[in-house]
Amino acid sequence: MKYKKILLKLSGEALMGSGQYGIDPDRLSAYAAEIKSVYDSGYQIAIVIGGGNIYRGLQGAGAGMDRVQGDYMGMLATVINSMALQGALEKIDIPAKVLGGITIEPIAEKMSRRSARQYLNTNHVVIISGGTGNPFFTTDTASALRAVEIEADVLLKGTRVDGIYTADPEKDPQAKKYPTITFDEAYSKGLKIMDLTAFTLCKENNIEILVFDMNKKGNLQEVLKNPAKGTRVYNE
Repeated sequence: MKYKKILLKLSGEALMGSGQYGIDPDRLSAYAAEIKSVYDSGYQIAIVIGGGNIYRGLQGAGAGMDRVQGDYMGMLATVINSMALQGALEKIDIPAKVLGGITIEPIAEKMSRRSARQYLNTNHVVIISGGTGNPFFTTDTASALRAVEIEADVLLKGTRVDGIYTADPEKDPQAKKYPTITFDEAYSKGLKIMDLTAFTLCKENNIEILVFDMNKKGNLQEVLKNPAKGTRVYNE
């Protein structure tokens, strides 16, 4: 097993499924089933999920709302999604614990490296909500930070496409996929894999990033066995 401990970053928008807002129960159940397949194979799993299906701080700021207030509202949206995923996992008999960059008792206890690792070592899926707990930081940055804290072997970024391309494959049919790419190459080519803070955190702490299609059934398990199913970003 190349990877043992993984940090899975999920998009909040993906939880909408075919809807325009909120959480699609079918998509939520499908994600839980994907996670279960990996959990049953013996991986330790931590998860960070965005909140864009409910609220995005930058959208509020664009409409004239105070940026800090908007970002905290976005953090609360990630807590709702984390609770939903916890419920879906527990429904299929997977113990899951919600920790938080912001503390909401009794829903989410404060995130700490020690607590997260203790829960992982007792076979819990750890869902880390609330971003970093600070405004002006994205859930991409939160996922990179948490990956470093728990000493994850890889950060898995679930998207709608099966890797990183030379251009947006949904818009450009001539776009070509990178099976692997180094951090330095990705930076020099201006590829927007994650925001720069998140990207730099992974590079400096030697956390590989694996970009893959989370919406293809069975793909989470497959990409862990064969990273070429997605795109692997690594240090030379």
